[in-house]
Amino acid sequence: MLDIRYLREHREDCLDRLSVRGDPELPHLVDRALELDRRRRDLIADVEALKAERNRRSREIGERKRTGEDAGDVLARMQEVAAQIRTLDAELSEAEAALESLLLTIPNLPGPRVPPGGEGEGEVVRTWGEPSARAAWLAPHWEVGERLGLLDLGRGAKVTGSGFPVLMGLGARLQRALIQLMLDLHVGDHGYTEVAPPYLVNRDSMRATGHLPKFEADAYRTDPDDLFLVPTAEVPLTNLHRGEMLPGEALPLSYVAYTPCFRREAGAAGKDTRGLLRVHQFDKVELVRLAAPAESDAELETLTSHAERVLELLELPYRRILLPGGDLGFANAMTYDLEAWAPGVEAWLEVSSCSNYGDYQARRAGIRFRPEPGGKPLFVHTLNGSGLALARIIVALLETHQRPDGAVDLPAALRPYMGVDRLES
Repeated sequence: MLDIRYLREHREDCLDRLSVRGDPELPHLVDRALELDRRRRDLIADVEALKAERNRRSREIGERKRTGEDAGDVLARMQEVAAQIRTLDAELSEAEAALESLLLTIPNLPGPRVPPGGEGEGEVVRTWGEPSARAAWLAPHWEVGERLGLLDLGRGAKVTGSGFPVLMGLGARLQRALIQLMLDLHVGDHGYTEVAPPYLVNRDSMRATGHLPKFEADAYRTDPDDLFLVPTAEVPLTNLHRGEMLPGEALPLSYVAYTPCFRREAGAAGKDTRGLLRVHQFDKVELVRLAAPAESDAELETLTSHAERVLELLELPYRRILLPGGDLGFANAMTYDLEAWAPGVEAWLEVSSCSNYGDYQARRAGIRFRPEPGGKPLFVHTLNGSGLALARIIVALLETHQRPDGAVDLPAALRPYMGVDRLES
């Protein structure tokens, strides 16, 4: 959530930064929020003036009683003031609720490095490895996966529906091995604290990370509990410290978790539906960091390099993309997408988004820290990124390391976790 005070005092700057997103409705939302803010502040001033009058009248009544004077007219005025205060308090509550509701619909301000542009117009800022051309014998992942008994899309559709794949045999072990490799790397080499969070979260948690109200249609919700299956471990991890005041010396905090992730992908019908390219349930290892504002830019570089290290260990060519404003997530201030090359489908596949949210999520979640004991509290900056998402990583592995005989060689870093060197029939 944006700071209404900053929005009020820096309207032109906010509109200029939001313009990078390319949404013509945003200036109207900002101005409507400022109108509600003015109404709220006017009501506060009116209520405070009436309360000051009530206090004066109360003292006057006391004085008249001591002198034996009649206080009937003052008491009548007190009743009028009390009624006015009740009316204005109700109006104030309505204005505050309307303002908060509107602020929840305004996205984060893009950072100064975020360029204009839309989907597919991101800037390639780093590459690693050499993408290979598709050989004549190379099969797409759904074909090699089913031939080697790793993947069963048909039975997954029968059990649940389209977008819920079943991994079998060494395919299931491959997923488990990838998760273990990532957790060991991020905990042992990168210093994260491993967390096993709930897979269901409440509405407050989803709202705090910016998933509600904007993306409720993409979420799986349980009834009558009004709980949500996690779309990403970012939600429970960020909310671990919701409503807390952290000591400055504790920052940065870094957490890693594995969870399955559940997304309806309501706005993506018909896109990339073959195999594992776009699914409703997938496994992911997520990285979350809470940092002091002055350190968050450097923290984004650190977090992104941790996700990149996984791709390098898996020997998968990748590129880092700086997303433009028109492709930036709702709550994100700046995002790097990591894309792995998949020669079987001849495409770059997004396998991680590493983002700095500034204080946008922390303001919603009420996560603050004191830079020094007794110092003025500040909101932390939150960051997160996939480290990595499993479905498309399996796609890239099966297609990149496939050999002419139909087998798939495993990268050296993965072999101790798998117990075999290659996947073959």
